[in-house]
Amino acid sequence: MRWSLIKLGSFLPANEIAVDLGTANTLIYVRGEGIVLNEPSVVAIEKSSGKIKGIGLEAKRMLGRTPDGVMAVRPMKDGVIADFDVTEKMLRYFLSTIINKHVFPVKPKVIVCVPSGITEVEKRAVRDSAQSAGAKEVYMVAEPMAAAIGVGLPIETPTGNMVIDIGGGTTEIAVIALSGIVCDTSIRTAGDEMDTAIVQFMRKNYNLLIGEPTAERIKIEIGSAAPVGDERELEVKGRDLVSGIPKTVRVHSSEIREAIQEPVQQIVDAVRRALEITPPELASDIVDRGIVMTGGSALIRGLDVLLSHETSLPIHVDEDPLTCVVRGTGRILDDPEKYRSVLTT
Repeated sequence: MRWSLIKLGSFLPANEIAVDLGTANTLIYVRGEGIVLNEPSVVAIEKSSGKIKGIGLEAKRMLGRTPDGVMAVRPMKDGVIADFDVTEKMLRYFLSTIINKHVFPVKPKVIVCVPSGITEVEKRAVRDSAQSAGAKEVYMVAEPMAAAIGVGLPIETPTGNMVIDIGGGTTEIAVIALSGIVCDTSIRTAGDEMDTAIVQFMRKNYNLLIGEPTAERIKIEIGSAAPVGDERELEVKGRDLVSGIPKTVRVHSSEIREAIQEPVQQIVDAVRRALEITPPELASDIVDRGIVMTGGSALIRGLDVLLSHETSLPIHVDEDPLTCVVRGTGRILDDPEKYRSVLTT
């Protein structure tokens, strides 16, 4: 069911919130103010009582460092809700933080960004979680559509626009024209799978056990999808699996490139599949306009070079790919009549 014009017209200024509920980070946009919250999607809870010990950045610092009675968890998995109760507590905390700072005349209306390949059951979980957290009405927009609007692509024209949104849990590829997604491919391979691949690589090649936060740091500092000139090295600390004693090893960027090759290749294959099912008229537009890449994992060095080489198409990475999706949802709030057809209940 699409939004009716009456509902869109009923929006009140400063009573509208956009939420990018991501696997890695949650971003919140308030109409008239811009992005007011950008926190990791991590919750630290007490096992026995279920009491919250920390949310967001505070909880992320606890990953891999908690005592027996406390666990730090990421309630979002592959772009969707994996733990409903914890997600609800996290969303309630984030929304209450925003609502307490603002005087809303009534409960806010919320737009949540969701993966394009989300199921009806997963949609219901998102809606129920947002309503339990204090939202009056909940609407959804597909992440690649929000990313395209955030970049500033003319989605309402007949011209084809292709967007690749690579986040923490999902890679969303969509061809957009006339305010709709003509064809799309969604895979649950993205930044998190690269972190896992690095953990396995260090275990296999160096007998070194590292945690996900360390793997993420390796990926950010020396990770690359293709050779891009300057090769780097990094000291990595972990636990020796043979002796059980902490040790330090030096890792080269070429090794990490090899380690993340499999998830990167899965993303390349997904882009190819999306291009194969693109109508020929829109394909010709993409040849002229190229492909726009957004999402936090778009920042991996050489990924745009690799995709350009594999597809023979120009790849443009947004200046601030991390906030593209929530910025796009903010634009929907600012001009609801223009973008009413992209929203679903």
